[in-house]
Amino acid sequence: MKKVNERLTPEGKMDVLSKWEVNILLNASKEKFAYEFRACSLAVLNTGSTEDSAKVVLEKYPDFKIEVIQQERGIKLQVCNAPEQAFVDGEMITGIKEHLFSVLRDIVFVGNEIETNPRFDLSNSKDITNAIFHILRNAKVLQPEVLPNITVCWGGHSINPVEYKYTKDVGYQLGLRHLNVCTGCGPGAMKGPMKGANIAHAKQRITNGRYIGITEPGIIAAESPNPIVNELVILPDIEKRLEAFVRMGHGVIVFPGGPGTAEEILYLLGILLHPKNKELPFPLILTGPKSSEDYFKKIHHFIEKTLGFEAQQKYKIIIDDTALVAREMKSMIEEVSNFRRKTSDAYYYNWIMHIDNEFQKPFEPTHENMSNLELHKDQDTHLLAANLRRAFSGIVAGNVKEEGILSIEKYGKFEINGDEEILSPLDDLLSSFVEQKRMKLPGSEYIPCYTIKKSD
Repeated sequence: MKKVNERLTPEGKMDVLSKWEVNILLNASKEKFAYEFRACSLAVLNTGSTEDSAKVVLEKYPDFKIEVIQQERGIKLQVCNAPEQAFVDGEMITGIKEHLFSVLRDIVFVGNEIETNPRFDLSNSKDITNAIFHILRNAKVLQPEVLPNITVCWGGHSINPVEYKYTKDVGYQLGLRHLNVCTGCGPGAMKGPMKGANIAHAKQRITNGRYIGITEPGIIAAESPNPIVNELVILPDIEKRLEAFVRMGHGVIVFPGGPGTAEEILYLLGILLHPKNKELPFPLILTGPKSSEDYFKKIHHFIEKTLGFEAQQKYKIIIDDTALVAREMKSMIEEVSNFRRKTSDAYYYNWIMHIDNEFQKPFEPTHENMSNLELHKDQDTHLLAANLRRAFSGIVAGNVKEEGILSIEKYGKFEINGDEEILSPLDDLLSSFVEQKRMKLPGSEYIPCYTIKKSD
């Protein structure tokens, strides 16, 4: 396995820096944020890999190094023993180079300007929302005076070829209608819509098409940014990543996926079920090819048994009709535009949406926290959605995140406890994910990282 070395100059990103900023980047990359910076950078360089375990990726390149080099005119990045697929004839692919500087930008900005800044109390809902705004603005992905046109696409990294083609066809239909695409930036259902939209934008002679990838350090190594992403943002944790999607996006399309996709659905449903968001228009469409119809029936049934009929009214299911999906999304985003105009809310950031602190607090998927989740119906529906979201978040961590995998290896499987009327449909849904091979990339044997323990 060949590995490559190169020294990189920023092009259009971080190319005009003060001495003070250079010193911050230099120190941060070697000290406080060194591990996170290295792990995320390796993930970017590993784009196109079929491996979805962060732990395995890091172990595969033990001698990989990346370092910020100080110059009078700014900085360079020295990369040593990088994956060969990031280069063409010994020169790094331009998009990957851009992503590397995005990694440096976001990790250092979050560490120095958000997490240690007394302006932001990250236990306070309003401050969390403000912090996310500052991260997105610093990344220059918020565009004022542009009508809503960003469609967020969620779905699994482990999908079959028929489903992948369908995501690409939906993206194509969105692109023909001048809509942009934002995804979790990885492979599968995150790559397909971008690829389709890119082709459609070319046909429509759209030269500024946006393919926005939003990720976080814990998941990026398992879902390396796909090469179509032209705006990459790394949020500090999964909760802020999810909030960034719904604050910045104008509607969501969900394709087939696994526990990560279920987590995203529950997150958004929990927000839309909050009484303060009752009048808020926010399009949510679940869609896939005919062969995936059973997948959505199981999701629909799970939501009925856990969150109830009201939750089912918050989304549409469209099977095997890509043009209809795009037409519906285009029409519903126009409703969003009218609502934002009427309420004087920003087109580029959904300030008016209420997000409960239960959806913002970072959930650490320890064995104790997973065991103590409140999975019962004796609580408000939106809070049950928050706790179910946490259960799926823990399973994602146990499946693909380095910290979660190591915790499972050390202490055994997570125990998920709760009432039978909640855990029976949860168990059925998870079993269907395993049966349909939606937990890991194809070719990987899946060993569950959890056990379900029902109480009467």
